[in-house]
Amino acid sequence: MKRWLIALLVLLLGRRRRRPLLDEGERVVPPGAPDRGAESLVLLLFGAAAVCGVAFPVIYAWDAIPNQTQFLGLALGLALAFISAACIVIGKRLVVTEELEEEYSGTHPDDEEALDQLVEESGSRFTRKRLLALAGAGAGTALGAALLTPAASLGPVFDVSSLYRTPWRRGTRLVDEAGRAFLVDDIEEGTFYTAYPEHADREQMGAPLVVVRLEPAELQLPDDRRGWAPEGILAYSKICTHAGCAIALYRKPTFPAVEPKPALVCPCHYSTFNVATGGQVIFGPAGRPLPQLPLEIAGGGELRAAGNFSGPVGPSWWGVRRHGARP
Repeated sequence: MKRWLIALLVLLLGRRRRRPLLDEGERVVPPGAPDRGAESLVLLLFGAAAVCGVAFPVIYAWDAIPNQTQFLGLALGLALAFISAACIVIGKRLVVTEELEEEYSGTHPDDEEALDQLVEESGSRFTRKRLLALAGAGAGTALGAALLTPAASLGPVFDVSSLYRTPWRRGTRLVDEAGRAFLVDDIEEGTFYTAYPEHADREQMGAPLVVVRLEPAELQLPDDRRGWAPEGILAYSKICTHAGCAIALYRKPTFPAVEPKPALVCPCHYSTFNVATGGQVIFGPAGRPLPQLPLEIAGGGELRAAGNFSGPVGPSWWGVRRHGARP
């Protein structure tokens, strides 16, 4: 550890003009012969660390790479290993050291000057000090970029358009978890169904739907959505507009005379949405209605999307009310 610290000081401080402290020619540490082979090895190790550090964000951004997590760990681990190896080589072969019986106190001006001289003389073997410092800085920068890369998963900063995109298009078939297309006759009243877009990534926030069926006479949709629920079949986003949890409960009254109408419920914070009125919030912390997807019936009774959602999918963050869902 002592040698590593001295090596770090040598690289960061460089050669400094020392004030005359000892007699001319008197040294704190013995002289050391240059070792260009060790310097070349350090440059190679720093370069390899920089390559591994740069590889980390590349692998992170390239979703097509199989076993992505393992490659991320390998890139980060190798970057740290190469930097450690470079520091070991510097400490063992490039830094001149001498064991002193007295410990350095660092309190007297003369001791500080002695430390300056110690740092300067310890780096006497370096012949490409500036190049080594640049290589070390490059490796450290690449490693820092790798460590900061996962922050991108917290969400987009400048381009937030991805938050509004959904995989639904006019004509997209609704399929179940096994990939079978939903038919009109498959949807029964009082039952809760989960549907996905055919041939699309189901992990997208806008992909999953909840599908329910009511008597057409019970529907109270806005005027611009009167054709969105053919034969009383309605589809809403499965993502709650409060905190992004999954809608997992369908409340169907047992005693219609004393209980409220059918509704979709988020079990996390109990936001409740009226399915008959276009997903309006009737209870809970959600700040806006559940986005509705227009449906149409294709040949053979298949259920298909007739367009995109009525609003953006997901939690009600600060700007979500300003835009609609986008293809």
